Amino acid sequence: MSVRTVAFGRDRKALDGLRAAIARGAPDAGVPLADLRVTFERLGAAMPTGADVEHETVVAGSRPAEWTRTAGSRPDAAIVHLHGGGYVLGSPRTTRSLTAGLARHTALPVLALDYRLAPEDPFPAAIEDTVDACRWLTQQGFDPGRLVISGDSAGGGLAIALLLTLRDRGLPLPAGAVGISPMLDLTLSSPSLEANLPRDPQVTLAFLRLAVDSYLPPGVDPKTPLASPLFADLSGLPPLLLHAGGDEALLDDTLRFGDAADAAGVDVTVECWEGMMHVWHMLAPRLPEAEAALASIAAWAGALPGLAG
Repeated sequence: MSVRTVAFGRDRKALDGLRAAIARGAPDAGVPLADLRVTFERLGAAMPTGADVEHETVVAGSRPAEWTRTAGSRPDAAIVHLHGGGYVLGSPRTTRSLTAGLARHTALPVLALDYRLAPEDPFPAAIEDTVDACRWLTQQGFDPGRLVISGDSAGGGLAIALLLTLRDRGLPLPAGAVGISPMLDLTLSSPSLEANLPRDPQVTLAFLRLAVDSYLPPGVDPKTPLASPLFADLSGLPPLLLHAGGDEALLDDTLRFGDAADAAGVDVTVECWEGMMHVWHMLAPRLPEAEAALASIAAWAGALPGLAG
């Protein structure tokens, strides 16, 4: 496994104001879910995307979705992005700052899928929606080998579950996948959940427990591989890039999964960004580390065999 530690040499105290601002918008498990969703949408809409991107609403298979493109977007390849929100929050609108950054840095169009949310539609509904979206892209003329799957937080776990499902059904796999602060262990047993919680302004243990309880139907073991890819047979997956912040609560989800993927023979690259919190990429262009992380993703994706050139 290739592990790269990225350090900007920044005094962590310089991030305290940013952490405090982020903490004010963190999901509160004590607030009704309907209200949390409204707040999450409002906060997402307030994030900058830039004047150089355009959005197009489509129906990708069975679900609404949104294309994000720049003037220079390539027509022959694409990214499929799966938003975060603990499987209970979020939409293409809440992840626009991230999809805009991906589109800008990679010169690829980004399709953000509005997959079904729990508890109304629990596991495995979201996985089926992602499979349908991939099938739809193929029908639109996209070669699966020229697609990259990306996901942040719970969407990162969903991205790996999609790969496992495609592999197990004998369906074509994408060129690779990117997990941004991925949630990969619904047993919530990563040691960093305790060690880093005080430094991660976006994640609380109460919300993670709410997310797991909402997503998994009664009687479903949290170790079920498609729910917690950390416990899956990972052999045969395409190249993976995993990003985690050094101060984020889910750091060890990434590190443990990276070890498991490497042991299974997967080409996996792990980047640990010192001082960063959960899904810091969404803070581009205001945060230099976010811009640098997006550039890292673009360089990795551009070198994949299906997308090079």
